[in-house]
Amino acid sequence: MLDPTMSATESADETVNGFAALGLPRPLVTGLARQGIDSPFPIQEACIPDILTGHDVLGRGQTGSGKTLAFGLPMMARIAGDRALPKRPRAIILVPTRELALQVNDALEPLGRGLSLRMKTVVGGMSMGRQIEALRRGVEVIVATPGRLTDLIEQGECSLEDVEISILDEADHMCDLGFFPVVSALLDQTPVHGQRLLFSATLDGDVDQLVKRFLVEPITHSLAPATSPVETMEHHLVQVSWQDKPAVTAEIANREGRTILFVRTQHGVDRVVKQLARVGVQAGGLHGGKRQNQRTRILGEFREGGIKVLVCTDVAARGIHVDDVSLVLHVDPPADHKSYLHRGGRTARAGEKGSVLTLVMPNERRSTDAMARRAGISPSRHRAVPGAPVLADIAGAREPSGESIPVWEPDIRKPLRPRSGGRDERPSGGRKRFEGRRRYDDDRPRRDFGDDRPRREGDERPRREFGHRPPRFAHDDRPRREGDDRPRFQNDDRPRFQGGDDRPRREGERPRYNDDRPRHRDDRPRFQGDDRPRRDASAPAPARGHFRDDRAPRAYNNDRERPVRDDRGEPRTFGEDRARGGFRGRSGGGGFRQGRPGGRFNGR
Repeated sequence: MLDPTMSATESADETVNGFAALGLPRPLVTGLARQGIDSPFPIQEACIPDILTGHDVLGRGQTGSGKTLAFGLPMMARIAGDRALPKRPRAIILVPTRELALQVNDALEPLGRGLSLRMKTVVGGMSMGRQIEALRRGVEVIVATPGRLTDLIEQGECSLEDVEISILDEADHMCDLGFFPVVSALLDQTPVHGQRLLFSATLDGDVDQLVKRFLVEPITHSLAPATSPVETMEHHLVQVSWQDKPAVTAEIANREGRTILFVRTQHGVDRVVKQLARVGVQAGGLHGGKRQNQRTRILGEFREGGIKVLVCTDVAARGIHVDDVSLVLHVDPPADHKSYLHRGGRTARAGEKGSVLTLVMPNERRSTDAMARRAGISPSRHRAVPGAPVLADIAGAREPSGESIPVWEPDIRKPLRPRSGGRDERPSGGRKRFEGRRRYDDDRPRRDFGDDRPRREGDERPRREFGHRPPRFAHDDRPRREGDDRPRFQNDDRPRFQGGDDRPRREGERPRYNDDRPRHRDDRPRFQGDDRPRRDASAPAPARGHFRDDRAPRAYNNDRERPVRDDRGEPRTFGEDRARGGFRGRSGGGGFRQGRPGGRFNGR
């Protein structure tokens, strides 16, 4: 841990910073001041001193209350100063989703550079090779999802034996997703004497088991009840019919300002995005079915203002912080009150104002009212149709243009993360590579192949002009080996072998075939029609089962009457049998049977 005397109070004229008063080192305080953060939030002011002293802390606060800096700042202060060994991080932060991991990393990594701390995001959907490479070089802090971290540990690329601080963010959501066994197995691999911190908006269910099993005499900081809504947030329930729901959604999405729409399923996200595009509203879709680079680009465009409307599932309901989101619209009501609070927590963050609207169909009224009671909110209730003035009053809804536009997709040519500076902006100890001239232009310097090039001392070799290359092996002026008196072929005067083969033969060489070699003629005997020669009658007959060639040709006539014997031995024709109804016998036995019942026809 850094010396606490490295505070922001070294100068007598410097105003005491709120974070410096909590005991944080000067580099962290300076980094926060550059971002315009001077005073801590209540959850930060309560937790930071206890974490710096090494206690296990159990923190609970409202969504958007600043829990990331509450555990991140003291964690970096405690592990700063010592380098991590390869594959052995010194602190881990476990989060439930990839987006939350990227957000935590983006919030803490710039501050960690001031303390020379290396940080890496270890999540699924991203290159495992790069994560392994970073771990082999050594990182002090990893921000990970439980699944990918378990994979790297099983491959032997990461060890938790040197972990001093283990942090669980949004622990209740991890347990809801079924990560309780995986998280427990990861915490079992950390040292017993290590410090454990657990932060979440709600503490119930499996979270209590984690607390009792892994936290030793934790200090609890709970600034609000689990079902406490944000005071600066307005809640509205708008009842609409099934036919009017798409049009009402489009009018609310066409409002001014950033808006997040929550839908229950991935297919629903894609459907709503297409419906909005048909009426001229541009929106981006975010759900777990998209690739990680797509999700990162879509969320980045929404943060930077490239798009004003984001349609997503609950994948963005936990921990995603985007500034200036003034409205959250529940196109599909959430499943429970905790999801409602976390969805609504995307607005009214850090003391700002915001509104949460829920579209309720008639068959959803009872379940939505029960959810509101459990969430501890008192929403205003309205009935609305497309174009109703109440939508403009509570949400600033506007009628869309109605002109269809293409469905928006992120630009894949744009880098996922902006670079801090270009090639020329970075300091370099050497000379710039292409300084003073242009690389790919027609005015670049050309090489001259004239005879005015300087010669080396003692170089008497003749020079050739560029573009006039002499023919290779011309005539017979090539150097000969000693004793080589074979004739040379000059240019195109070599003899060609055309037609007959008059080349000289070597001794013992097989004869060559010319065009006068014997060919197979068409005068061979052919067997056509019935004029084949017959076998001699005196010749022995072939074996049984083989065809004989001495058979006389037979004429086949399908119209001739063939005699058939009946069961009395009298001949009859097919015509007579056909008149009597087929091949039945005259005794009435039926089928190919004899007169007695059950007897098979024996071919008498």
